[in-house]
Amino acid sequence: MKNFRSPQRPKKNQLVIGFDAIVEALKTGKALDRVYIDQKITTNQIHEIRRLAGESGVPVNFVPGAKLNSFNIENHRGFIAQIARVQYQNLQDVISFVVEKGETPLFLILDGITDIRNIGGIARTAWCCGVHAIIIPDKGVGALNEDAILTSAGALEKIAVCRVNSLMKAVDELHMNGIRVFASEMTASKNIVDCDFSVPAAIVMGSEEKGIYPALLKICDENISIPMHNNFESLNVSVATGMILYEVMQQRSQGNGPSVKKMLPFY
Repeated sequence: MKNFRSPQRPKKNQLVIGFDAIVEALKTGKALDRVYIDQKITTNQIHEIRRLAGESGVPVNFVPGAKLNSFNIENHRGFIAQIARVQYQNLQDVISFVVEKGETPLFLILDGITDIRNIGGIARTAWCCGVHAIIIPDKGVGALNEDAILTSAGALEKIAVCRVNSLMKAVDELHMNGIRVFASEMTASKNIVDCDFSVPAAIVMGSEEKGIYPALLKICDENISIPMHNNFESLNVSVATGMILYEVMQQRSQGNGPSVKKMLPFY
């Protein structure tokens, strides 16, 4: 049997315990990261929590009882929610705010990245390179918990994070706002130094194991790759993100298009 015990177990004060407490938290607008429900529960209570969570954009995960027991909490009766450390923002609100400030939008989309150490490292780089917001799906991404915050050196509490129920819809929303979407893809023929990142842009980064979801990749505007001296399966996703964002920052700081090509002789 899979062992759900983990050193990243949240503290009791970071949890909402039991059905009634979770319903109250959802009704009063308390920021929750996600709700865990024992997969054996079949009562109508499930429908109420799913409805309220759906209205608030909070993911609901149906998990084995061992997962709930791993929190070391008594009397949860099959329902535990984790309080969000990150205050999630509405994507359109962030886009409008950036445009109203007169800045060129820069967004980072994370698809299927589950390692919180990578997420933390990406957040640090994103904050340093001027990314306006990180966009994540409500499922299939590592939890932005206490350990993610620590790994990010606090960057996840500074940078805007937009949690969406569909990355496909998020890309559509970016397109409607005139934002060009670049997908990082190892086999892409277009080199990052040949791209124009001076335009309103969003960068999609996929997991090291599976890459970007094919349907999402298909609706991106351009596939881009990082040049390498030697063939290798892939770069660490946090490192790759930093390399791409540095190119974006270089171009934007110089006020033109591709910028570092002349600086690196192996191009």
